[in-house]
Amino acid sequence: MSTSAIHVSDEVQEAVRDGRPVVALESTIFTHGLPRPRNLEVALEAEDNLRSQGVVPATIGVFSGVPTVGLSTEEITKLSHEEDSAKVSLRDLPVASALGLHGGTTVAATAFLAHHAGIKVFSTGGLGGVHHGAAQTFDESADMTTLAETPILVVSAGVKSILDVAATLERFETLNIPVLGFGTTKYPGFYVTDSGHTIGYSVSTPEEAATLIDARDALGLPQALLLANPVAEDKQLPPSELDAILARAWAEAETAGITGNDTTPFLLDFIQRDTGGRSLDVNIEVYRGNVALGGRIAAALAH
Repeated sequence: MSTSAIHVSDEVQEAVRDGRPVVALESTIFTHGLPRPRNLEVALEAEDNLRSQGVVPATIGVFSGVPTVGLSTEEITKLSHEEDSAKVSLRDLPVASALGLHGGTTVAATAFLAHHAGIKVFSTGGLGGVHHGAAQTFDESADMTTLAETPILVVSAGVKSILDVAATLERFETLNIPVLGFGTTKYPGFYVTDSGHTIGYSVSTPEEAATLIDARDALGLPQALLLANPVAEDKQLPPSELDAILARAWAEAETAGITGNDTTPFLLDFIQRDTGGRSLDVNIEVYRGNVALGGRIAAALAH
């Protein structure tokens, strides 16, 4: 529901009230993650694909300081062209609101706002997690702690390949966040179908995924459910190639003295340049698959 601080579009409010399927979509993918003009194309395609399934899309972002659940096409277009959009995590929401900023919402902020609006399914690309060297730097994504207290189902292709996947899975366990695969117990690594790590559970249909939501809610538990949906094998980056690219990327980052918050964008940019843009194509395939699956789960939940 809308409040003075958060705007929920009429379309989203009505769909949630009527029990119709709704899927939340984040906005950093088109404000920060993809180059122009593909960013806008992908954002609008995701909405169109959900509508073709009979699902209401709820793209979430901050527009002129207003956290918004269900951005209009005009607002999405404006944000996709904005040069100075803020990257808004949960801690940044009051700042963006007070300063009247435009912003793309991360997984953490999107999940929070989606839950506020009563949405139960959220599709994204990759999750944040534990960064390499976190034992010294304490560098962990706020996605994890937010998802530990936000009851929503998140469809992703695992955590980003540049992260410490093993440590991230351990952290999810500590935070009592269930992690399941869709049709697999091999945990995906965003650009690849198999990160080399296994998880304990999987579901094979959208209907089974929907029952997870019902079971969690019946128990009154506060955490998110993470459903890992791997990119198709014929669409992934070859795993050995990705390993070699990451080794070169880390070496160059060390040589250039790249540390802290600058590390992730540096590594992702390196991967994109080193693959001649193929990693960008994989990123888009990942997102398309997760949006489609999120729509199927939302439809199953509504029925």
